[in-house]
Amino acid sequence: MKVKFSKYQGTGNDFVLIDNRNGNIAPDNFSFIEKLCDRRFGIGGDGLMLLENEDGFDFRMRYYNSDGKEGSMCGNGGRCIVAFAYRLGIISEKARFIAVDGEHEAKIITSEEAIQVSLKMIDVSDIEIGEDFYYLNTGSPHFVQFISDHENFDTYTEGKKVRYNNRFSEQGTNVNFVSIEDQGLRVSTYERGVEDETYSCGTGVVASAISASFKINRNNFKIQTKGGVLEVHFQKITEKQIENIWLTGPATHVFDGTLTT
Repeated sequence: MKVKFSKYQGTGNDFVLIDNRNGNIAPDNFSFIEKLCDRRFGIGGDGLMLLENEDGFDFRMRYYNSDGKEGSMCGNGGRCIVAFAYRLGIISEKARFIAVDGEHEAKIITSEEAIQVSLKMIDVSDIEIGEDFYYLNTGSPHFVQFISDHENFDTYTEGKKVRYNNRFSEQGTNVNFVSIEDQGLRVSTYERGVEDETYSCGTGVVASAISASFKINRNNFKIQTKGGVLEVHFQKITEKQIENIWLTGPATHVFDGTLTT
């Protein structure tokens, strides 16, 4: 069987996308999905997404980490699948879709240079504030720690220490390191499931921006990641109730292909 796929990236966070409205790809074929994400023996990507039918919504987003396991919400993945749906003609300027963490809205912003996607994230209602960290769920669990700067900082080594410590080793967590710069924030992320530093993490920059609002009295941030710039804005209802959270940035089509299964 031949299956068409597309490759997308959002600030360097890259994904394989498949239109699975016909149901040809079994959602529990984890070894196949892992192989597709392999950068040496497959297409290569931080994750894979299946776009599927869902009554009452434009589509369902089903997301898998590069280890082949179905994952929690991916913000950059959500923006990329919206761009994918736009290119397929499923949606126009707006989208309403369902993902593992619930309902999402999105807006397409087109320009001559690129497609930008603004994605509404889930509300955040529980933020753990520790002595030197913040811990919150923005669709995926995130540990956030502030550092003085990113120069010569080893995100992979330091992130792995947290991800596999006694608290998080079983279920895992994503780990973000944030430095405050003149124009905004710089964020680097170690992602569970990928088990490496990624070029960008959408839910991670959202968690980092919310955490930064406890240090800087603002509700909108520009965030520099390894792969590019993202923007986050939100409403802070109370200290631990954050609503109307939007993540905005580019969602770029890289190439299309056909694979034989």
